[in-house]
Amino acid sequence: MIYVRDWGGKMSKTKRKTKKKDIKIIASRGKRKRAIARVFVKTKGKGNIKINGVDWKVYFNAPFYQAYFNSIINRAEKLIKNLDIDVNVNGGGIVGQLQAVTTGIARALIQLDYELKGKVFEDSILKEDIRRVEPKKDRRRKARAKFQKSYR
Repeated sequence: MIYVRDWGGKMSKTKRKTKKKDIKIIASRGKRKRAIARVFVKTKGKGNIKINGVDWKVYFNAPFYQAYFNSIINRAEKLIKNLDIDVNVNGGGIVGQLQAVTTGIARALIQLDYELKGKVFEDSILKEDIRRVEPKKDRRRKARAKFQKSYR
């Protein structure tokens, strides 16, 4: 039994449909360039995937992004049907966020079922890309490019 306060301020008893002990929450993260994705996978779900509180098809609305995301999701479709996935992602651009989200989801699913590691998700999805933007140097236009010189 849990107690719930309704809009009038009254307390009432309700029965919980699923016990808290049955629900498992797995946290994971993925990074790509400046984008950081924090992934929370909840067992006993309905197959919902939300990114920053929005459905993933709305967040990644371009066809290329959806095809990339679907290619990762379809690999473990049977497992994902019973899970709810919530993702908080910030920083970077949309492609960096997309790759950070897929890395985080793949890592979380492997925490649930370790047999997915070699068969379904290869190392390129699970490992973070360590390449970063090289910092700009003093007296240069960019990191390596120099200002043009004119002898006139």
